[in-house]
Amino acid sequence: MTSPALVTTAVDGDVWRITLDSAATGNALDLPMTEQLLAALAGRPGEARALLLLGTGPRFCVGGNVTALAASDELPQLIGQLAQRWHEVVRTLLYTPVPVVAGVHGEVAGAGIGLLGACDIVVCGRKTRLRPAYGSLGLSPDGGTSWALTRALGAPRALELLLTDGSLTAADAHQAGLVARLVDDERLTDAAVALAHEVAAGPIRAMVRTRGLVRRAAIRTLEEQLDEEARLIEESAADSEGREGVRASAEKRRPDFRLAT
Repeated sequence: MTSPALVTTAVDGDVWRITLDSAATGNALDLPMTEQLLAALAGRPGEARALLLLGTGPRFCVGGNVTALAASDELPQLIGQLAQRWHEVVRTLLYTPVPVVAGVHGEVAGAGIGLLGACDIVVCGRKTRLRPAYGSLGLSPDGGTSWALTRALGAPRALELLLTDGSLTAADAHQAGLVARLVDDERLTDAAVALAHEVAAGPIRAMVRTRGLVRRAAIRTLEEQLDEEARLIEESAADSEGREGVRASAEKRRPDFRLAT
């Protein structure tokens, strides 16, 4: 029997959309959802210049599928397998060769928070709440959630949130830097789509280099960062994107990075 489609994909011009499509479960994460998302990520169309991640229904992602976990007679093995496969999703997003935009709304919980940490720009509805929720399950975090929260909040605030089973409002998450933009909930999808198209019009290979610099800055010395910046800006200058951007600036026109392939 064919498994139901839990993840859908679409090409919108040069934006590649991937949508978590299990509204009835709150886009809860289980092995079928994870495998379908991995398969979708592996099928990036050649014309895609940006990836947009969305979720259907009133909740973006409630984390693990607790109903399925509770029904398992082999809970440790199931959770271990799910964590390993979900971590492949996070790694794939981290190294996707185009910028990644996410539009999140409603509720984001558990490993859904870690998913945000793997995206480049997160647009968030103002009524969204983010809750790690591991404490109420008697579990420690997975999916990069501890990394994303510590990176945004710092260790003391991340521990306070995780150990008290607390939650963040969208405003809290924005102030901390966990999400980049806040928009009214009814505008979320339109705003995320518009941003993804804006990003897709830019120098995507330079953006990916920039992403690497920013993500590694926290674990490098300034000397190491300077060396890497020098290497990558030279690499960018040798790229057709760099040549188009510099030429367009000299000619006082808008660059067309889509031609710099």
